[in-house]
Amino acid sequence: MFELSIVGEKSPVEIPAEMTEIVIAALENLAAGHHVSVLSRDEELTTVQAAEALNVSRPYLIKLLESGEILHRMVGTHRRVNTDSLLAFKARADARAHDAADSLVQMSEDMGFDR
Repeated sequence: MFELSIVGEKSPVEIPAEMTEIVIAALENLAAGHHVSVLSRDEELTTVQAAEALNVSRPYLIKLLESGEILHRMVGTHRRVNTDSLLAFKARADARAHDAADSLVQMSEDMGFDR
């Protein structure tokens, strides 16, 4: 068990050891001003929830769903987004963004802008 002390609380909160890394990462991201979402892999998301998790507009998310980038299913007239597919898409998008940033840095170094 891991104990987390919260200012204003009488006793620390116990957190299972397997959750320690997740809680610390979430707290560090929140402290840095980043957005943190907790998603259950067992649940499907509405299009509003999925768009919020990706920080994109709902219409853009619908385009991703319809193009097959992210798996979903129809429940009547409503779309339900597969959480694993959403997280895999986010990981791919984050990797592409990271690669693009690395390329820009390399280009600026090659052009001598790093001096």
